[in-house]
Amino acid sequence: MPRETVAVPSMNPGGLDAARSGHFGHCDVFTLVHVEDGSIQEISIVDNPPHEQGGCFAPVSILHQSGANSLIVGGIGMRPLMGFKQVGIEVYYGPNGETVGSVISELLEGKLELIAPNQVCGGGGA
Repeated sequence: MPRETVAVPSMNPGGLDAARSGHFGHCDVFTLVHVEDGSIQEISIVDNPPHEQGGCFAPVSILHQSGANSLIVGGIGMRPLMGFKQVGIEVYYGPNGETVGSVISELLEGKLELIAPNQVCGGGGA
């Protein structure tokens, strides 16, 4: 894995020890984990805007502007998933893991796969 920025929906305050949010649209913040050559180089936190401000697509824009290359979710709707695909952010399905650090470890160990259409939440929203 070359230099990559992985976003993980997280609960406050964010960071590797933060509880990860099971559904990206309902998280408090996004923890951005900057990885190079398979090791964590840096951590940054980006606030998740209120859902009323841009709906499902506000996080797509924010994460794209923040330089995220990929996202690990436990749940996501089809509309935001399509938005992430349009801006070139790969979305991995990580249903397990209590913390941000645990799902990052799974990704670095090659245990996560890109989300499949049958793993997308219904309702079209976040």
